[in-house]
Amino acid sequence: MFELFSGLDAWLVLSLVLALAFVLTFEFINGFHDTANAVATVIYTKAMPPHLAVFASGVFNFLGVLLGGVGVAYAIVHLLPVELLINVNTAHGLSMVFSLLAAAIAWNLGTWYLGIPASSSHTLIGSILGVGLANALITGIPVGDGINWQKAIDIGLSLIVSPMVGFVVAGLVLLGLKWWRPFSKMHKTPEQRRNKKHPPFWNRLVLVLSAMAMSFVHGSNDGQKGIGLIMLVLIGLVPAKFVLDLNASTYEIERTRDAATHLSMFYERNADSLGDFLALKRRDVDLPPEYRCDPKLTVPTIAALKANLEGIDDYRTLSEAKRIEVRRYLLCLDDSAKLVGKLNVLSGRDKSDLDKLRGDLTTTTEYSPFWVILAVALALGMGTMIGWKRVVFTVGEKIGKQGMTYAQGMSAQITAACAIGLANVFSLPVSTTHVLSSGVAGTMVANKSGLQGNTIRNILLAWVLTLPISMALAALLFWTATRVFG
Repeated sequence: MFELFSGLDAWLVLSLVLALAFVLTFEFINGFHDTANAVATVIYTKAMPPHLAVFASGVFNFLGVLLGGVGVAYAIVHLLPVELLINVNTAHGLSMVFSLLAAAIAWNLGTWYLGIPASSSHTLIGSILGVGLANALITGIPVGDGINWQKAIDIGLSLIVSPMVGFVVAGLVLLGLKWWRPFSKMHKTPEQRRNKKHPPFWNRLVLVLSAMAMSFVHGSNDGQKGIGLIMLVLIGLVPAKFVLDLNASTYEIERTRDAATHLSMFYERNADSLGDFLALKRRDVDLPPEYRCDPKLTVPTIAALKANLEGIDDYRTLSEAKRIEVRRYLLCLDDSAKLVGKLNVLSGRDKSDLDKLRGDLTTTTEYSPFWVILAVALALGMGTMIGWKRVVFTVGEKIGKQGMTYAQGMSAQITAACAIGLANVFSLPVSTTHVLSSGVAGTMVANKSGLQGNTIRNILLAWVLTLPISMALAALLFWTATRVFG
């Protein structure tokens, strides 16, 4: 880790330290802001004492980050258009990172202080969209190109659909439990069993296991957002050291080079349908001095990439300029391949082959050093262990008109853990907060307990307002930073 500071100017070292501190602060706040949802049911139902529940949740959040991969991390990163990702200069990168993080931290702290279960995922995504749109306005590019709209739509749908699924599925699970064991003690609240310190054994076991599972998947989903942010910081501020994985093995570099060759062969096989879109028949095209991603430059881009990687078995042997160049070509080829995959002219098998080639192309650009993963895991895990009381009270007492039963807690937690785990499989960021709170609301409706209007209104307002407010705040901060620092 410390080698990344070698050879850097003092001001750049300071900027880098501050930027990393901002990201880790965001993850720390995310820990106590969101993890309250993971432990709310086990604390409220007395399945675990608060100190033990929060500590165990912190440990499982830590493990979730360590073992969760980087798929969600780069889903967040690629909300920004590829042109912005390959052409970020130091001042621009600093302004972008500090603006989006300051906006996200401010909104997270405000909603936590008010005890409103708001979404850190919504906040972060809104902040990224805000700086992307502001960058488009500042640089004069079309607003439609300011962010990756297709990725934004995919993520937006996951954020909208997941709470609805949580509401419906958790309610159905509770109805199934009531049908299966209508007179079981699991349908009682802790208040109704005042003389008992804990839930019945099996209910307690399920509550504890589902809470830890939810903490794990929360770590693997939300922790990756911090990993993606740190990689944005590192690539923006010290690109020569992080645009490519300098620890990539010879096999991984060969795999990247072979992917370019196979991609060229794939396009040639489908030249009849893709020839015009990719300008495959134009052999006289050279890469322009001001290189921009363009599907019609696919042929010369592949040629330039293969030329740069010819005989290379260690990225460290490439000059700093060549590393940046190789990454630019890889990201542009991946972006063009993604556009090709959306065309209706390819068969399902061809689209599957293209997806595999895209994975091989980006194997040395979509990565994260272990120290980044460890730092985010520690920040999220430590943040988990404080600040949980406000949101626990809201989830346990203020969503429904009656207290939460053991069965409701199990239904909501199992549903949330499965939904977030499934989102991880498809590399989609979702909101732990909204999935669980909507699950609790669904069980209240299924149990005919009724909902508290004020709380539901506050949660819905936070759900609706988080995105536009964080977008506006991040855009304003970014515009101000670019005016002040240039």
